[in-house]
Amino acid sequence: MTTRTPLFERLTPWIFVALWSTGFVVARYSTNNAGPLSFLTVRMLIAAALLYLIAKVVKAPKLSRGSWSTSAIVGTCMHAIYLGGVFIAIKQGLPSGLSALIAGLHPVVTSVAGRIILKERLRRSQWVGVSLGISGVLVVVVDKVRDGLGDVTRPALIAMVISVIGMSTGTLVQRARGKEMPLVTGTAAQYVSAGAVLLVASSLFEEWEFHINTELVLALLWSVFVLSIAAVMLMMLLISRHSAARVSSLFFLTPALSAIESAILFGERLSPLALVALVVALTGVWLTMRNPVVAPSPESLLAE
Repeated sequence: MTTRTPLFERLTPWIFVALWSTGFVVARYSTNNAGPLSFLTVRMLIAAALLYLIAKVVKAPKLSRGSWSTSAIVGTCMHAIYLGGVFIAIKQGLPSGLSALIAGLHPVVTSVAGRIILKERLRRSQWVGVSLGISGVLVVVVDKVRDGLGDVTRPALIAMVISVIGMSTGTLVQRARGKEMPLVTGTAAQYVSAGAVLLVASSLFEEWEFHINTELVLALLWSVFVLSIAAVMLMMLLISRHSAARVSSLFFLTPALSAIESAILFGERLSPLALVALVVALTGVWLTMRNPVVAPSPESLLAE
């Protein structure tokens, strides 16, 4: 007897990817008018307050005392380190499409680490999917190198490397220790910890820069409601139901989608190679995320 996956559950990965890819565009708009860490501090604290308000209204399950440490680690890694690295790199002049490209390499780290640390096994088709995802990213790398790296600086590249490590670490910790985390209150706790870390970092490493105008307000609204609430809760839902490698494979799509968005909004070059990368990465994600049809065992047939 086969069970049909609900439509929302089948669409969730693709909705998440579409929303997440806009984060690199928003980073460029926000860093035009605010310091990267200052902007993220405000974003995290507003998102945390809204989620706690939502939790009160819907009477969401409370976060257990023992889960606070896990939420703090995940929040620091996924939201403070990962986003902080991305925003700093873009503020340093790294094109948003290229920053998405480098960030899209973290599934490789997560897949390998998940196999070693969490003992997660990948099917042969999933390894093929990971390989196709890497190939799609490399196509965009070649495309960007042909254009010349221009304003890319060593601090920007270091920030992106730290960002990738942070995202991979957060994904693995969430998968290993946070699968039973209440979605709303757990995510809110992550934002509290991330906001606290970012507040300290912004105080130490940058002068408070937050010039309120229409562009900044729109970027903040999109960041809070679409990215920090809708997209991140979808990601947490996916991590709770799938292996770290499968969820991380979705990020292979981000570079190509962000390249398309950046080409439309900022005039960043989009060549046929980027479109090829999108198709290749899409195929890799499908292979990694799909659920194989498993033939029923003789025992299950007898039981029926």
